[in-house]
Amino acid sequence: MDEMLRLEHVSYRYHDGIPALADVSLSVTEGQRFAVIGSNGSGKSTLLHIMDGLLEPDRGAVYFRGRRVSESSLKDGDFLRYFRGRVGYVFQDPDVQLFCPTVLDELLFGPLQLGLPEDEALARADEVIDMLGLTQLRDRPPFMLSGGEKKRVALGSVLTMNPELLLLDEPANGLDPRTQTFLLELVFALSEAGKTIVLATHDLSLVSELHCEVAVLSEEHGIERVGPADEVLEDEELLLRVNLVHQHRHHHGEMVHSHTHSHYLFHRHNR
Repeated sequence: MDEMLRLEHVSYRYHDGIPALADVSLSVTEGQRFAVIGSNGSGKSTLLHIMDGLLEPDRGAVYFRGRRVSESSLKDGDFLRYFRGRVGYVFQDPDVQLFCPTVLDELLFGPLQLGLPEDEALARADEVIDMLGLTQLRDRPPFMLSGGEKKRVALGSVLTMNPELLLLDEPANGLDPRTQTFLLELVFALSEAGKTIVLATHDLSLVSELHCEVAVLSEEHGIERVGPADEVLEDEELLLRVNLVHQHRHHHGEMVHSHTHSHYLFHRHNR
């Protein structure tokens, strides 16, 4: 498969000097499901912001389909439309993303900004509304929605632009079990339709279900390992080192034992 996204030796510090990423290099191929995992504060969201061109790295470079993504290149109107029409970002907090008067307006905003005719934009919005089960919410203001409904609308506002690459920041965060299942099935459907999916998460069960290629970020903000999900998730020493699982002690009467524990995947007793 062709390479879609490449990061070369990317480093980033926030304005007060706090490190967020340290010499990160990775590659995402067309049609791939790719997960970036790490503990809170490891740099997952910052990495997705850089992939989306919202932040420019202090060092290193980002390439989309072989073309460099930078503050300078995004000032070129043609490249900006090309890039924004092909890369969609769903924020961890949908309230950051939703600002239009109604759900329908949210779904129309992106296509209209890309210059699509109004009738084509409306056809796309109606298709996505039906796909995401938003029909009853079509004319409702986003501030009147539940957290799960807002997440679906935020995702819909990106899908109406029909991007090739979807960047999902903690997509299952704060969702009830039914909505999490819906999200998982949707990601599979989008993947089967040829979309490239990159998600940032510390939810190991989501990564396990999606059978992703996985990049593990350390607490020092660098890439600790890249590999298939099943191999990464079986490496408990690695997951302990990057603070994604922990040792948990149990008392059973006078007996005390410990095992590797995660609120997402592992709860296994050593024998």
